[in-house]
Amino acid sequence: MDGGATPQPGTEAERAGLIMVEVSNAMVRLYKDLFGRGPTKTKTSYAGPDLIVSTLENSLTRIERTMVEAGEHERLRDLRMHFQYLGEDDFVGAVEKITGRKVRAFVSGVDTKRDVASELFYLEPLAEDGAR
Repeated sequence: MDGGATPQPGTEAERAGLIMVEVSNAMVRLYKDLFGRGPTKTKTSYAGPDLIVSTLENSLTRIERTMVEAGEHERLRDLRMHFQYLGEDDFVGAVEKITGRKVRAFVSGVDTKRDVASELFYLEPLAEDGAR
C-alpha cells in the first residue's frame, strides 16, 4: 500500500451536491432550534469556489407574520439578526464540519416582506494544490 488517500465515490459534482444538501438540512435544523420553526424551502449552492449561499424561504413564525402585517419590518429584521448572530457559532460550526473547510466570514440577511432569508459563508481559499 502506498498510504495515499482512498478515492471518494462519485464525481466531484455529486460530492459537492451532497454537501450542499447536508448544509441545507443543517440550516433547517438551526432555524428550528433558534426560532421554533424551520423554513419550508431551502436551497444551498456554491457561488464560486469559496462562497456558500443558503437561501431559506417561509421561515417566519406566527408572531413574526403578525409583525409583518403590522408593518414592523425594521423591528423584525433587527430581532431576526440579533438571534441569528447569537447562533453564529452554530451556523459556522455546522458548515465547517460538513465541508471540512474553515469559514472566514458569516453574513446573514432576511427580507421580511417576502419571507426569504440568506446565510452566506465565506470560506478560506483552498491551497493551490486543492488541499484544505
